[in-house]
Amino acid sequence: MVSISDPAEIPTIYGFNPIFQKSDFYHVLLFYAKGKPVPTIFATQNDNLHHALRKPISTIYGMSKVVSFEPQVNSTMEYFFKRLDDVFADKDQVCNFAFWLQAFAFDVIGEVTFSKRIGFLKKGEDIDGIMGSIWKYFTATSPVSQMPWLDLVWTKNPIKQRLSRAKPNPIVNFAAARVEERQTRMKKALSSNEVLEKRDFLSQFLEITQRDEQIPPFALAAWTVSNVTAGSDTTAILLRSIFYNLMRHPKSMRCLLDELDAAARNGRLSQLVTWKESRGLPYLDACIKEAARLHPPFALPFERVVPSGGATICGRRFQAGTVVAIPAWVAHRDVDTFGKDPDEWRPERWLCEETRRRRMENALLTFGAGHRVCLGKNVSYLEIYKLVPTMLRKYEISFAEPARPEWTVKNRWLAHQFNFNVKLRQRVVDQDQTPLDLYD
Repeated sequence: MVSISDPAEIPTIYGFNPIFQKSDFYHVLLFYAKGKPVPTIFATQNDNLHHALRKPISTIYGMSKVVSFEPQVNSTMEYFFKRLDDVFADKDQVCNFAFWLQAFAFDVIGEVTFSKRIGFLKKGEDIDGIMGSIWKYFTATSPVSQMPWLDLVWTKNPIKQRLSRAKPNPIVNFAAARVEERQTRMKKALSSNEVLEKRDFLSQFLEITQRDEQIPPFALAAWTVSNVTAGSDTTAILLRSIFYNLMRHPKSMRCLLDELDAAARNGRLSQLVTWKESRGLPYLDACIKEAARLHPPFALPFERVVPSGGATICGRRFQAGTVVAIPAWVAHRDVDTFGKDPDEWRPERWLCEETRRRRMENALLTFGAGHRVCLGKNVSYLEIYKLVPTMLRKYEISFAEPARPEWTVKNRWLAHQFNFNVKLRQRVVDQDQTPLDLYD
């Protein structure tokens, strides 16, 4: 695989004309249930299958439609804060913030997809081993994805599959159980002329499958599983990066709090910040983009295959069949695009004139790019742009051990699992504090 570092080549490799197909890297990442692969929008290599899975539901993921889920996000945010108060803030207890942010992200996706939280926040623990199964899955598949031929030897060996007892995938099982519950309710409602008012993702998925007989029979499973997996882990990673970096850089935290307090004084912020209100907070936007730049959720390369006829990339000619990729972690540190300090946290780099800002935005691979860009990125942004300002208005968040403001690293094979502990206190706004200059 040829690794490309220049973000200017993003349109070449991930654009629409010509289309570079996904490599066998993605086949390795397919979920398996009962020994059979579960096609997902992210992992499927076949463009026709991708089109068949994505086209019927693409409008649901437009931001104008995603914003309709704001009440469900608000509901989970309120419950999240209640649990943080009861378990940590009111008792001055240390909080494993990494876990609770992921618990929030999982429960939000359960709420917007199935109108039912998965239960992480209520239990304060990993439900049915779902978090653990995702971690185990990626620690097993990530090394193999770099040598895809090993997939049939190691993880998906047909002989091994036949001899070993197939273990149920908790994510697939959870999604399947929610679908079965909803279908049962729909049948009962139909027989009793009851009207179901739920307008979550699942209700819209079911309506689409009923309208269009051409949709593959496995599409419903692919859509729901994709929502639960891709819609929770990536959001949690980005939330962790935002809060962690803000705590590591007190000046940035102060600038953001000043912006939030000023907006609140002027009546431009609700108690639960709305999506529309968050769009009027430029320093918040800068902090989120900077966190996504420094710590993009997907660290593996987005591999593609050079199409028939070959392609010229960075002035060099590559023949058809060559596997190429732009790793987000490399592109996001391009000096020409992001400045001479690409390894440093500096949200102010985004507070610049529009042409430069657009160039930096076009170089971000936080959610991929082109025709295979992450379908659920707007759901993730809705959660993030609402939770971060609302939480910072409500709590003072600090490292539990200020002398050791670092991630706790759990090593497993080639992966690192990060945790960090914090103290949460109810925030009291100091009206006499002099605001910092955001553009300093």
